[in-house]
Amino acid sequence: MPSGTYLHAGEGLEERFKCAPGPGGWRYTSQRTDDVRTDLVVDARWRQIRVELVTPTWWVRGGVTGPEVAWVRAAGETGTEHSERASGFIAESPGFLIAVARSMELDENAQDDVRLVQLSGPSLSPLTTTWRWRRAGTSVYETETEPLPVSQYEVTDLSTGEVETVHLAGDVVLAAPGIELTDLESPPNLLG
Repeated sequence: MPSGTYLHAGEGLEERFKCAPGPGGWRYTSQRTDDVRTDLVVDARWRQIRVELVTPTWWVRGGVTGPEVAWVRAAGETGTEHSERASGFIAESPGFLIAVARSMELDENAQDDVRLVQLSGPSLSPLTTTWRWRRAGTSVYETETEPLPVSQYEVTDLSTGEVETVHLAGDVVLAAPGIELTDLESPPNLLG
C-alpha cells in the first residue's frame, strides 16, 4: 500500500496520503496540514463512486450516478444537493489526477475530452469544466526491485487553452503542476 507525502508548492502545504487497490476498485485517503481531508473510492472501471472532501468549514460528499455526478455541499449539518452531467470530480488532491487518468484508459498518443466538476478553495466551490487528456508517452526506469513505468499526460483546460503535464507511476503522482512527491514509503501499485 503506497503511502507518502505530497507538497503543494504554491501554498507550502503537505498532504499525507495512503492508497491501495481493493476487491472492487481503489481507494485514496489523505490529510493536508491545513486540515483538508480527502477520501476517494473508485470502482473497477475507475469511476468515482464515493468522494468525500472536508475543509475546516465546508464538506462535499458525492459520486458518479450513471452519466452524472451527484453531490451534497454544506457548511454545516444540512447541505444542498447538486448534480451535473460529468464523468467525475477534480480537486486539489493528486488522488483525483490518478482516478481521472486511469478512468480514461488512453493508449499511447491517444487523447480524449472529459467533463469534470472541479471543487476548489476552502469552500469547495463547484465549477464544471472540460479537459483534454493526452497520453504523451511512457518511460521505463530501472529500480532495485522491478522496472518502473512512468506515464506522461498532457492535460489541457479547454476553457483557457493552458496545457500542463502530469507524470504517473501506477497509482502515485510523481510530478504535476504545483505538486511534488517528497516522500514515498512503499512503491506504487503498478496498475494494468
